[in-house]
Amino acid sequence: MEPKLSSDLLRGHTDTIVLRCLLKQDRYGFEIYNWILERTGEQYELKETTLYSSYKRLEKGGYITSYWGDKTQGARRKYYHITEKGRELYRQNKLDLEFTQRIINDLLKEEEY
Repeated sequence: MEPKLSSDLLRGHTDTIVLRCLLKQDRYGFEIYNWILERTGEQYELKETTLYSSYKRLEKGGYITSYWGDKTQGARRKYYHITEKGRELYRQNKLDLEFTQRIINDLLKEEEY
Protein backbone atom coordinates (compact mmCIF):
# COMPACT_ATOMS: atom_id res chain seq x y z
CA MET A 1 0.00 0.00 0.00
CA GLU A 2 1.34 3.43 -0.98
CA PRO A 3 1.07 6.27 1.55
CA LYS A 4 -1.04 9.25 0.52
CA LEU A 5 -0.62 12.82 1.61
CA SER A 6 -3.84 14.19 3.03
CA SER A 7 -4.15 17.81 2.00
CA ASP A 8 -6.78 18.22 4.74
CA LEU A 9 -4.14 17.47 7.37
CA LEU A 10 -1.74 20.07 5.99
CA ARG A 11 -4.30 22.73 5.11
CA GLY A 12 -4.63 23.76 8.73
CA HIS A 13 -0.91 24.50 8.81
CA THR A 14 -0.68 26.76 5.76
CA ASP A 15 0.06 29.87 7.82
CA THR A 16 2.84 28.08 9.71
CA ILE A 17 4.34 26.82 6.44
CA VAL A 18 4.31 30.35 4.99
CA LEU A 19 5.90 31.78 8.15
CA ARG A 20 8.62 29.09 8.02
CA CYS A 21 9.38 30.02 4.43
CA LEU A 22 9.89 33.65 5.43
CA LEU A 23 12.16 33.04 8.44
CA LYS A 24 15.44 33.54 6.55
CA GLN A 25 14.45 35.99 3.83
CA ASP A 26 11.65 37.98 2.27
CA ARG A 27 9.98 36.25 -0.67
CA TYR A 28 7.29 37.00 -3.23
CA GLY A 29 4.16 34.88 -3.66
CA PHE A 30 5.22 32.60 -6.50
CA GLU A 31 8.61 32.11 -4.85
CA ILE A 32 6.85 30.82 -1.71
CA TYR A 33 4.75 28.48 -3.88
CA ASN A 34 7.92 27.09 -5.52
CA TRP A 35 9.73 26.80 -2.17
CA ILE A 36 6.93 24.54 -0.87
CA LEU A 37 7.02 22.40 -4.01
CA GLU A 38 10.80 22.10 -3.81
CA ARG A 39 10.92 21.33 -0.05
CA THR A 40 8.39 18.51 -0.48
CA GLY A 41 10.03 17.00 -3.55
CA GLU A 42 6.97 18.12 -5.52
CA GLN A 43 4.78 15.82 -3.41
CA TYR A 44 2.66 18.67 -2.06
CA GLU A 45 1.28 21.64 -3.90
CA LEU A 46 -0.55 24.43 -2.15
CA LYS A 47 -2.99 26.18 -4.46
CA GLU A 48 -2.20 29.82 -5.11
CA THR A 49 -5.63 30.88 -3.86
CA THR A 50 -4.95 29.09 -0.55
CA LEU A 51 -1.58 30.81 -0.28
CA TYR A 52 -2.94 34.27 -1.06
CA SER A 53 -5.68 33.79 1.55
CA SER A 54 -2.94 32.93 4.02
CA TYR A 55 -0.93 36.04 3.09
CA LYS A 56 -3.98 38.25 3.66
CA ARG A 57 -4.81 36.58 6.98
CA LEU A 58 -1.20 36.80 8.22
CA GLU A 59 -0.85 40.42 7.13
CA LYS A 60 -4.14 41.41 8.75
CA GLY A 61 -2.97 39.80 12.01
CA GLY A 62 0.36 41.65 11.92
CA TYR A 63 2.39 38.47 11.42
CA ILE A 64 3.80 39.55 8.06
CA THR A 65 4.11 42.78 6.13
CA SER A 66 4.28 43.26 2.38
CA TYR A 67 5.99 45.67 0.03
CA TRP A 68 6.45 46.06 -3.69
CA GLY A 69 9.84 45.23 -5.18
CA ASP A 70 11.36 47.22 -8.00
CA LYS A 71 10.83 46.50 -11.70
CA THR A 72 14.41 45.47 -12.47
CA GLN A 73 13.40 41.99 -13.64
CA GLY A 74 10.06 42.37 -15.38
CA ALA A 75 6.83 42.87 -13.47
CA ARG A 76 6.79 44.34 -9.98
CA ARG A 77 6.48 41.68 -7.32
CA LYS A 78 4.86 41.88 -3.92
CA TYR A 79 7.27 40.66 -1.28
CA TYR A 80 6.36 39.34 2.15
CA HIS A 81 8.36 39.90 5.33
CA ILE A 82 7.85 38.11 8.66
CA THR A 83 7.45 40.34 11.72
CA GLU A 84 8.61 39.55 15.26
CA LYS A 85 4.98 38.73 16.08
CA GLY A 86 5.04 36.29 13.14
CA ARG A 87 8.23 34.67 14.42
CA GLU A 88 6.56 34.16 17.81
CA LEU A 89 3.48 32.64 16.15
CA TYR A 90 5.71 30.32 14.10
CA ARG A 91 7.58 29.12 17.21
CA GLN A 92 4.32 28.51 19.10
CA ASN A 93 2.68 26.71 16.16
CA LYS A 94 5.76 24.54 15.72
CA LEU A 95 5.73 23.57 19.40
CA ASP A 96 2.01 22.80 19.21
CA LEU A 97 2.49 20.69 16.09
CA GLU A 98 5.40 18.74 17.58
CA PHE A 99 3.33 18.06 20.71
CA THR A 100 0.38 16.93 18.58
CA GLN A 101 2.65 14.62 16.56
CA ARG A 102 3.94 13.01 19.77
CA ILE A 103 0.40 12.42 21.03
CA ILE A 104 -0.71 10.93 17.70
CA ASN A 105 2.37 8.71 17.57
CA ASP A 106 1.67 7.50 21.10
CA LEU A 107 -1.95 6.74 20.24
CA LEU A 108 -1.06 4.86 17.05
CA LYS A 109 1.90 2.96 18.46
CA GLU A 110 1.34 -0.75 18.23
CA GLU A 111 2.05 -2.47 21.48
CA GLU A 112 4.08 -5.64 21.60
CA TYR A 113 2.11 -8.45 23.17
